Amino acid sequence: MLNKILPHKEITPRALFNFEKTPFNFVMAFVTIALLSAFVFGFINYLLHGHHAYGVTKEHPWGLLIAMYIFFVVSSTGLCIISSLGHVFHIKSFEFIGKRAIFGAIITILSGFAIIGLEIGHPVRMAIYNTISPGFTSAIWGMGALYSVYLALIVIEFIFLSRDEHKWSKFFGLGGLIIGIAAHSNLGAVFGFLVGRPMANGVFYPVYFILSAMITGCFLLFLMYGYRYKMHFTAEMEKFLMHLGRLLGLLIDILVFFEFWRFLTAIYGNVPERADTALHVLSSKSFWIGEVILGMVIPFVVVLYSKAKAIKAIIYASITGMLGIFFMRYNLVHDTLVYPMQKMKIREYQLVPSWIEYTPTITEWAIALGGIGICLAMYYIGENFLFLDPNKEDEYFKHYTTEE
Repeated sequence: MLNKILPHKEITPRALFNFEKTPFNFVMAFVTIALLSAFVFGFINYLLHGHHAYGVTKEHPWGLLIAMYIFFVVSSTGLCIISSLGHVFHIKSFEFIGKRAIFGAIITILSGFAIIGLEIGHPVRMAIYNTISPGFTSAIWGMGALYSVYLALIVIEFIFLSRDEHKWSKFFGLGGLIIGIAAHSNLGAVFGFLVGRPMANGVFYPVYFILSAMITGCFLLFLMYGYRYKMHFTAEMEKFLMHLGRLLGLLIDILVFFEFWRFLTAIYGNVPERADTALHVLSSKSFWIGEVILGMVIPFVVVLYSKAKAIKAIIYASITGMLGIFFMRYNLVHDTLVYPMQKMKIREYQLVPSWIEYTPTITEWAIALGGIGICLAMYYIGENFLFLDPNKEDEYFKHYTTEE
């Protein structure tokens, strides 16, 4: 019955542990189990102590878990956007990545939901009251509602892709793309609507989130296909990865200009709080090493120097790129809240303001890293039990050639 709805391979305990016994695979298995164990530890500690297990405070209410949630949903939206270039917009080189990319979009957003569920406190209550008493003026409510619809659409899209029913997969793929972009820009608006936080307030983040999502999707596709082909690629895969590399280089170039103008407009005029925060960020190592060098410079230089032809080098650069994406998310949350809020009465009963630094606790790190373990475990299960590669007998791929 299930096979009629979603075609799959044989589901047995033996198939679950059927993988090539290489040192790399053993390391990946160990890392995945360790990360899942960390998530269990963090989950239990959260159940025992609640939010007291986290390093967040009234002055700095958002922390690592919010950053990791953004990290995962950005990844999901990025994979959805890149996959749509093929089976929605029919760009030839991208047509055969649909199933793997959309499956990646599903598991990354589920990992993000697992993390945010332990941050908001009452996920069941949230689901109930989001439905019976929606807050239409709340950007956070809009984000939650849109992401729920987005998840449903991409799950249905994946089912039709797996069944090679491309008329319906294109329909739901287009719906998932539109709702995904709406949800993701709405997530950016959660920061953009923060009138009391001038560094975040404005139209920048709703647009920036879409751009950074596409970059993240490119990084993840390089990593996914590098692992899938064990660094030995077919001609059509090399063609796709070369085109993907060129797209990645263009997107990073645009991101550099985004960041340049973000900080220039923040510093210009020396507006109180906005300029102070921007200069504080520009003095931090996590920005220059994490965001700039790891996230932008290394991948861009590799793509530019090799003209996107050094596929293996770009895959290794994608590892640093994903580390840079993490720093972008973490710094986004921390930098938004690092400037101290002052009371209206500034002459009496108030300490001299100082930067509000935040340090994640071991529980937060365990849950955040455990989210990566959940994602890796789901990807392994999908790789073993689902058909993530295209069916070359499908009429949809008959026009595909490996010619440049």
